[in-house]
Amino acid sequence: MKIVCTSCQKPLTLDETRLPMKPVLVPCPVCQTKLTVDRRNLEMAGAVASAQPAATTLTAEPHTQQHEEDDGFGAKALIVGLDHPALRQAAKMIGFMPVFFASPQQARDYFMQEYPPLVMLNPAQITPPPLVDFGPIVSLAPTDRRKAFFILVSDNLRTLDGNAAFLYGVNLVVAAKDLGAFQQIYREAHGYHERLYAPLAAALKAMES
Repeated sequence: MKIVCTSCQKPLTLDETRLPMKPVLVPCPVCQTKLTVDRRNLEMAGAVASAQPAATTLTAEPHTQQHEEDDGFGAKALIVGLDHPALRQAAKMIGFMPVFFASPQQARDYFMQEYPPLVMLNPAQITPPPLVDFGPIVSLAPTDRRKAFFILVSDNLRTLDGNAAFLYGVNLVVAAKDLGAFQQIYREAHGYHERLYAPLAAALKAMES
């Protein structure tokens, strides 16, 4: 089973048959970061890589530093809150390079500089709306918000729940267990979003020209 170190991004290969069916700490051989590995989650992450629906729990340890997949060029997906290989894999599935910030304020600072087209929010625990802890990145000015597609990932919400998306101030809600089908979910939701806001985008473009 392949995983990625959330600190130095070193790809690691584990023999999942030697792991117990519970969380264990595995040291990265490069940077010695203690990685929390759950065999149950690893099996689900493998299903994500094959683009099949999977049940997973995004319980990776939070970090305080920015972690980029690499320094190359390409559209970025901003992951905010908890990092997890399944989230990074989902971003890659639709052609984005994941960039991670645990702090919503740091994520906001990065957003205002780079304007990544995709923002994925992964709170440690879902709370009633609004997401107070994510205020800095969620409460952007409308003109800035329209530059990105915001996704809330949670174990406790239903995929494509429009009411929840409205209440939490995001464009799409995805249940963690459905990340294996993220490519199709994103394509359909983003396509609908583009059609819905096409008249507004045309009007804004006309005003700028």
